[in-house]
Amino acid sequence: MLYDSIIIGAGPAGLTASIYASRYGLKNLVISVSPGGTASNAYLVENYPGCPPMTGNELMKKFLDQAKEYQAKIIYAEVTHIKKYKGIFEIKTKQNKTFKAKTVILALGKRHRTLSVPGEKEFLGRGVSYCFTCDGPFFRNKTVAVVGGGDSAMTSSLFLAKISKKVYLIHQKNKFDGQAAWQKKINQEKKIVKILNRQVKEIRGNKFVEDIVLDKPYQNRKDLKIDGLFIEIGSVPSGEKIIFDFPLKLKKVSLNYIIVGYSMETNVPGLFAAGDVTAPPGKLRQIITAAAEGAVAADGVQNFLTKKR
Repeated sequence: MLYDSIIIGAGPAGLTASIYASRYGLKNLVISVSPGGTASNAYLVENYPGCPPMTGNELMKKFLDQAKEYQAKIIYAEVTHIKKYKGIFEIKTKQNKTFKAKTVILALGKRHRTLSVPGEKEFLGRGVSYCFTCDGPFFRNKTVAVVGGGDSAMTSSLFLAKISKKVYLIHQKNKFDGQAAWQKKINQEKKIVKILNRQVKEIRGNKFVEDIVLDKPYQNRKDLKIDGLFIEIGSVPSGEKIIFDFPLKLKKVSLNYIIVGYSMETNVPGLFAAGDVTAPPGKLRQIITAAAEGAVAADGVQNFLTKKR
């Protein structure tokens, strides 16, 4: 089957693009490793207009349900290769399946940054985590640490404070970067211990994490006894493992953010991008902005296909 558009990613951008594409009457396919993207891991979403506070998973389920109402076809697989031949895109997955489309929307989302310190890889899944909603419940009544100073670090600390005995919130700067609303809640939570101007230099333990080593002493000690470490230091665009084979090289900027125009078009005709994979690196990255870009990308696809007819 030749699709009008294949959308890679099922987060806010990808699912919104599918909804709009379906409403335009475009045959579209969504390919994603999992539904919801990293937005599903949000502890609490309080700023999505028209919706009461809810978890990211709950909100993304609403996106997914609406896409399915429009008969969206969604398959869960990892895309490994995208090429363009005679104006048609061919998308290959890790399962060695090939799909074809007239256009493609890259809504790949983002992946977590790492600390790149000794012990991080060794203890992943054994005390080190990048997903507090996934792994937080395993640390009930235990002592944990969260690394980071933005919104994700703050919301994860608040979540963990509800179930853990103590939460160390460690940030390399002298003040936090998160929204004032989250900072106020952090200051009111007695279980959260704030440690500023410190970096984690090593993660140690036996079978599981037992302590971390800081670059500077805290209360006269560089080692901090913990049971778990949650790393929330931001993210970078996903998709660096995908091989792009185009007549024109896909234009990107630092950290592999994709350059797009007003209709979310890339420099490759028929290829669009939306959400957290797009430049500039410092733009606002929220569920609402990703969804908006997904809608614009679908509109861009509609206009592109109309001009080709």
